[in-house]
Amino acid sequence: MALKASPSCPLVFCLLISAVVLRPGLGWYTVNSAYGDTIIMPCRLDIPQNLMFGKWKYEKPDGSPVFIAFRSSTKKSVQYDEVPEYKDRLSLSENYTLSINNARISDEKRFVCMLVTENNVFEASTVVKVFKQPTKPEIVSKALFLETEKLQKLGDCISKDSYPDGNITWYRNGKVLQPLEEVVDINFKKQMDPVTQLYTMTSSLEYKATKADIQMPFTCSVTYYGPSGQKMVYSEQAVFDIYYPTEQVTIQVLPPKNSIKEGDNITLKCMGNGNPPPEEFLFYLPGQPEGIRSSNTYTLTDVRRNATGEYRCSLKDEKNMVASTVITVHYLDLSLNPSGEVTKQIGDALPISCTISASRNATVVWMKDNIRLRSSPSFPSLHYQDAGNYVCETALQEVEGLKKRESLTLVVEGKPQIKMTKKTDPSGLSKTIICHVEGFPKPAIQWTITGSGSVINQTEESPYVNGRYYSKIIISPEENVTLTCAAENQLERTVNSLNVSANENREKVNDQAKLIVGIVVGLLLAALVAGVVYWLYMKKSKTASKHVNKDLGNLEENKKLEENNHKTEA
Repeated sequence: MALKASPSCPLVFCLLISAVVLRPGLGWYTVNSAYGDTIIMPCRLDIPQNLMFGKWKYEKPDGSPVFIAFRSSTKKSVQYDEVPEYKDRLSLSENYTLSINNARISDEKRFVCMLVTENNVFEASTVVKVFKQPTKPEIVSKALFLETEKLQKLGDCISKDSYPDGNITWYRNGKVLQPLEEVVDINFKKQMDPVTQLYTMTSSLEYKATKADIQMPFTCSVTYYGPSGQKMVYSEQAVFDIYYPTEQVTIQVLPPKNSIKEGDNITLKCMGNGNPPPEEFLFYLPGQPEGIRSSNTYTLTDVRRNATGEYRCSLKDEKNMVASTVITVHYLDLSLNPSGEVTKQIGDALPISCTISASRNATVVWMKDNIRLRSSPSFPSLHYQDAGNYVCETALQEVEGLKKRESLTLVVEGKPQIKMTKKTDPSGLSKTIICHVEGFPKPAIQWTITGSGSVINQTEESPYVNGRYYSKIIISPEENVTLTCAAENQLERTVNSLNVSANENREKVNDQAKLIVGIVVGLLLAALVAGVVYWLYMKKSKTASKHVNKDLGNLEENKKLEENNHKTEA
């Protein structure tokens, strides 16, 4: 549009006035800028050849203009108007592009670029939009816990310093929470800071939890607009402790109830499945109708078999919610009769009994001198070999450590009993006398010889086994003797004798001597006869050799004659 000057209106002044009033243009252009960045607004006009100067202005809400920058095309100078909010923030380039650094929310206006010639004023409008990304949303004022079946505040989701304002959305396990009466209640509000003109958004969530919300994550997000469009930012997850009432009570026995034995300590532990778990219970002992108030454990010490029975526990305030268990206190009694050290006489009868009393079937084992017996011992008539250390041992296999044992040390005593035997050597020169002794305690043996004779070797004794042993001596008596064997222990002394005759031995010796002499004489005579015969034989053999030669010659002649006769006959 071109204007002509009048005498009462200078040309430039008239142009500026008309520029304020007139709205020619190219349409509105929008520049989006992030908060704090530099706003760059091109003039969007072709620069005319007769351009005098360029100028930028913005419009107030009431439509009045405010000039902020001026640039002369001839003097190449730039001037900025005294506008406090843009002091030291403006920059106008040679192509009349206006830059505003450190973008603020208050910069969100309509700016106009004006190019002025002598004949006309050209304008182009730019609308500035400023965006501020909000802070990451945060769940605050969180509930310490959530109770089931109770609508209560879960927390507030807050996002600050946003422009323009945004929207907040709540999620449960990644799914959007929608308002639902008596279950989900969401209250949203926003507040603008009058200085920064930035918004703070707050969304409060009231929620009725269930047991399904245990370990369930809750989040929130803020949706806002930025220079490039709509965006979304999520908060961190929040997990809440869910409180729910106890629905069932259980009772536990420590140690395990199938291995409790007399003398043990029993701990009863009562538990409820609520959250938080109940802290106080009532414990009912067998035969006691009134409960004992305690924490979740109750201990019985050094229990006896009469503690066997049913044990129960319940909630302190809800006695009908009960748990019970049956406890058996295992026991094992063993009675050995007789026991300890018992001394009996040989031949006596000794009845033995090992009586077992137990909470269940028990195994019984008999041992003698650490060797297991096949059956229980029985002594209708005692022998020395019955003496020893007997142990009756019993155990409950199912209950660890429940064993009992009693011992009996049996001593079988007897007076010495003697039996003497005699054995003659095949040569007849010596005799072995054996004294067999039986008794307990071990009798001492003493030998006595009456008469002359010699002891060939020292007394030899056998090992003492099962109350028996023997002592023997070897003698060669020159005359009849009597051997006496005496055996003595603490109970008695016993003596026995044996006569040993020397005649039988002497006769045998004489007969043997005569036989030896006869044999020797016979051998001498036989040797003499053999010598005479040999001498006569040698003498005859010399005379006969001559005749043999003659006879041999005659034999050869006869042989030849006989051969000739055979030839003639042929």
